Amino acid sequence: MTGFETWIDRQIREATERGEFDNLPGEGKPIKGLDGREDENWWIKGLIERENITGVLPGPLLLRKEVAEISETVASCRTEAAVREVVADLNARIADSRRRGVDGPNIFVRSVDADRVVREWRERKGS
Repeated sequence: MTGFETWIDRQIREATERGEFDNLPGEGKPIKGLDGREDENWWIKGLIERENITGVLPGPLLLRKEVAEISETVASCRTEAAVREVVADLNARIADSRRRGVDGPNIFVRSVDADRVVREWRERKGS
């Protein structure tokens, strides 16, 4: 059948004729994610593996980590107002996460007590 060759078909044919598809990495290997697996997240897992992404946590776990590290986070703050602003931002994100519902595992994240963080910040600063 000789029919109309589309622009993209012509581009592919000409690139093949020039050898631009020769010796590409993965040549002759199956494309990951298209091997019949039923995992709907195959593409994101492949991206994480390919790009060597580390430290990716689901929303609630990331917030819990931030709560656990709040003392280190505010250590560089110069004023009490700055400490309270950091805590307020974290608490707002925690409240937003609760409002939106589960974004990852169903883990409760407790809000941060700004007064406690300020008190600990002052003790570390020696004020």
